[in-house]
Amino acid sequence: MNKIMLAVPVFFICSYFVNPIQSAEASEHRPAHKAHKAPKHTVAKAHKTKHHSNNHRSMVSWYGSEFHGKKTASGQKYDMYAMTAAHKSLPLLSYAKVTNLKNHRSVIVRINDRGSFHGTRDMDLSYAAAKELGIHGLGTVEITPLSSNEALSPLSNGNKTNKHG
Repeated sequence: MNKIMLAVPVFFICSYFVNPIQSAEASEHRPAHKAHKAPKHTVAKAHKTKHHSNNHRSMVSWYGSEFHGKKTASGQKYDMYAMTAAHKSLPLLSYAKVTNLKNHRSVIVRINDRGSFHGTRDMDLSYAAAKELGIHGLGTVEITPLSSNEALSPLSNGNKTNKHG
């Protein structure tokens, strides 16, 4: 009888270590079920804010040669001379108008990567976009998401809109 009582816990312990991933996945399903309600609430909030202005102010930086030629989150290679940007939440391959609040220069960039991963910044600009905006380190900008149709007209005019100075 003592051998059976000892064998049962040993069996359960051994079965856990034989396939720990399956046991860990099973334990992850319980909290995931509770978390399932949170995204619905988040989606509802995002939908509500859609009716308000999509413009937002943010600190931005830029990234250059150390990433040039490397793969971005969209699968494209990063080109520091292209008008692109990395953004935390805007859809990949979407467009945004970025306006430097200091000098009011604007450019249209294509979101092809994720970032910025520094502090509270929402965006990292390509070298070319930052140069066009007159941003040498950090800058404060207004970011306006654009539809493809809104972006195509200014892009055909040299990607410069409302440039001053």
